[in-house]
Formats: sequence, C-alpha cells, structure tokens
Amino acid sequence: MKVLVTGGAGFIGSHLVNRLVEEGYRVRVIDNLSSGRLENIKHHIDAGTLELIIGDLKDPQKASKAVKGVDVVFHFAANPEVRVSTTNPEIHFNENVVATFNLLEAMRRKGVGELVFASSSSVYGEPKEIPVDESAPMIPVSVYGASKAACENLIHAYSKLYGIKAVVLRYANVIGPRLRHGVAWDFINKLLKNPIELEILGDGKQVRSYIYIDDAVEATMIAWRRSNANYEVYNVASEDWITVDEVADETIKAMELSNMKKIYKPILHGVGWLGDVKKIALKIEKIKVLKFKPRLNSRDAVYKTASELKKEIGIW
Repeated sequence: MKVLVTGGAGFIGSHLVNRLVEEGYRVRVIDNLSSGRLENIKHHIDAGTLELIIGDLKDPQKASKAVKGVDVVFHFAANPEVRVSTTNPEIHFNENVVATFNLLEAMRRKGVGELVFASSSSVYGEPKEIPVDESAPMIPVSVYGASKAACENLIHAYSKLYGIKAVVLRYANVIGPRLRHGVAWDFINKLLKNPIELEILGDGKQVRSYIYIDDAVEATMIAWRRSNANYEVYNVASEDWITVDEVADETIKAMELSNMKKIYKPILHGVGWLGDVKKIALKIEKIKVLKFKPRLNSRDAVYKTASELKKEIGIW
C-alpha cells in the first residue's frame, strides 16, 4: 500500500512517517517546510525509504501530483500556531481550508478513496462542561479552530458525495520530541532566557489535556485500521487534564530549576490571548472501544517532553 502524508516533515507528521515506514508502507511526503523541518525525516530520505515532494497544497497542481497513485492520505499539513489566527487569520484560512479543499479535489479527480485527517480539540471552543465527547457542538473561538471545523465539514461533504472514506481525529495537545510550538516549547525557551522567572500567559488555571506523541500515533493507526464507518470522528487525548500552572511545574522540574517566580499575564476571564480557552478536555470512550489506551497521563507526558526537548536542543 502506498500512503501520502501531508505535512510529513512536521511534528506529528514526521512521527507518523516513522511508524508507517517501520511497518513497511511505501510512503510519500508533501511538505512546504513552513513549519516542518527536513531534519525530522532526513534519515528516511537518506535511506531511500520515502518519496519527498517539497511543495504547497495551496497549489492545485502540487496537490494533484502528491495524490497520484496513492491508496490513502494522512492529512496533517496545517499551520499549528493557534495564536497566529488572532493577528493573521488569512494564514489559517489558506494553510488549512484552501489546502484541504485542493487536496480533496485532487483525491476526487485521482480516485483516492481514503483519508485520515488531523483535526483539533479547538473545534469545540470553550464548552460549558468538560470533558466533551464527539457529539458536542463545534463552536470554535479561534480562527484556527474555525478552520479545522470548516475542513471537517468539507471532508464530510466529500465523503457523502464522492464516497471518500474518512477518519477525523480531534487531537488534544500533542507533545513530545521535535515539538516546536505550544506552551511546553514556549516555557522551555523562556526558562533558557530567564532561569529565575517564568512568564505565564493567562492566570495559570487554564485546563488542558496533553497526549504524548507515541500515544497519538498509536491512536491514529488504530482509528485508521479499525474504523468501519464511511465517515467517523474520534477524540484523541489522555484520560485526564491538568492546568497550565502544572505544565509549568513539570517543565521547571524537568529542567532541574528551583526557586522560580511565576509572572502571570491574564486577559479577559484569565486566558492568555484572544482565541485561547479557559478549559477544554476530551472524552475518549469512543476510541477506547477500538482498544486504544494511552500509556502516559498528561502530567507524565509534559515531564517526558520537557526532558527530551532539553536534550534535543542541547541544554544537557
């Protein structure tokens, strides 16, 4: 079977590529390298175990070239920075919605009948109660979340109209080695610059689920292989949630620092920026029916990530 991974040089995409190559699939990657990095997949390029297209799905011809001859598409290409949508909303519209439409059109024209899509818990916005299951309404409060919701609706329409089998995965905060965005990465960089004081955007009480990358990839493979419906949505997360304050504590501990002073920068009702949410956590009972169980909880995932990232960027 030949598979295409869009955004395959990115954080989640490159870890998924590792798994697919290890299992013997013929893998093609398309990435515009706006956030992905060649070093994430260089060992596969050097070994000749994947085909790389450096290109942009916003170009319909590149999208058509990318899907030619593949059996299934793992669509992980997107701009991952939620905060960007506040100042540059057109980035998420183009990188997420336009790119997804071009990909779907290319799949339709080339007869590619299977898609796995990386969506996000951000489609739920700020629910009244947590955790939420897949039946909760999509009421995003960021352009990033809105773009993911729009992509889901496009995919649903193409599934119904053209018979494309689709699995949509609404990931919580995925963390691990190669991460280059999000709160865990931000905290490490801030602590490198100032090891005695840590700025926290928001009041620190924001609640999130974190899932380690290995668990996220395992959930992806399980959902792809075991979902029988023509269109299905699954939450992908750990079974617990922690506060941003606790993320800071685990990061400080992993970096072996002490006597830290925390400086909080809240806006509105204690969030960190426009489009941020105070509380979001996901129910995962649906994907657990497919025999998925995360190995790490949120706190352990954060500590392990911080420990690995500090080695990865050469701190220790």
